[in-house]
Amino acid sequence: MATVLTAHAASASWRDYLELTKPRVVLLMLITSLVGMFLATRAGVPWTVLLFGNLGIGLCAGAAAAVNHVVDRRIDSIMARTHKRPVTSGRVSPVAALAFALALAIAGMSLLLLFTNELAAWLTLASLLGYAVIYTGFLKRATPQNIVIGGLAGAAPPLLGWVAVTGHLSAEPLLLVLIIFAWTPPHFWALAIHRKAEYAKADIPMLPVTHGEHYTKVHILLYTLAMFAVTLLPYAIHMSGVLYLGCALLLGGRFLHWAWVLYRDSKPHAAINTFKYSIWYLFLLFIALLADHYLLLNV
Repeated sequence: MATVLTAHAASASWRDYLELTKPRVVLLMLITSLVGMFLATRAGVPWTVLLFGNLGIGLCAGAAAAVNHVVDRRIDSIMARTHKRPVTSGRVSPVAALAFALALAIAGMSLLLLFTNELAAWLTLASLLGYAVIYTGFLKRATPQNIVIGGLAGAAPPLLGWVAVTGHLSAEPLLLVLIIFAWTPPHFWALAIHRKAEYAKADIPMLPVTHGEHYTKVHILLYTLAMFAVTLLPYAIHMSGVLYLGCALLLGGRFLHWAWVLYRDSKPHAAINTFKYSIWYLFLLFIALLADHYLLLNV
């Protein structure tokens, strides 16, 4: 068995190591980090901060993702969408994946300390540890509220981008964190409903497994309403203008539509369609924030 695993690990390609970083997830995080950077200033973001700051944040996020591959390899082997992941399939050994994660984390922290500021670097490290250790290592298996509590680590990128530029905390980036924090439960619980049987088989206490689908759908609807309200706050505190407000109303209204459809079970595949829309929702909402910011600058 050890020989087989060694042979598989030896055959790992650069694509396997790229997959360890969950590049699609990291890309969405970096978009929100970029928006945080540009919203933080009325002047241009220094190119060193823009390039190396986001690279550092991305490397640390990739490190956390690689640790997740190692810790969740038993779970991944049971679930259809993850059983071919590099560590689970044996193409990359757990030791090699952890060494890769450590290298990414050191490189990312070094870039942040050199080209941004200490606060941004330590907040990024806290986010890495929150996801890789607290959420993946403990919360995911401990409570059906795992997504709610652990969502704070995933909500950090716009705050990290903001602090990388300014060097201090303020209300505005914390509001951006709150938006993603409120978005996370309906986003992940929709996927959890779609993958309920697999989570149950893997003995992961996701909300649809422990409390049933109807209970989860009610909570998706409630959290979507809370998220909708939170997304209006940037306009309420004059952080953004009417362009963002219009986009937030339209995008949020569509999210509420899908949450209602899911609650009523009125369309087939509503859970996975809600999940897919939620990804586009967050991307477009932050693009609207950015577009509105530059519109206000030119007024």
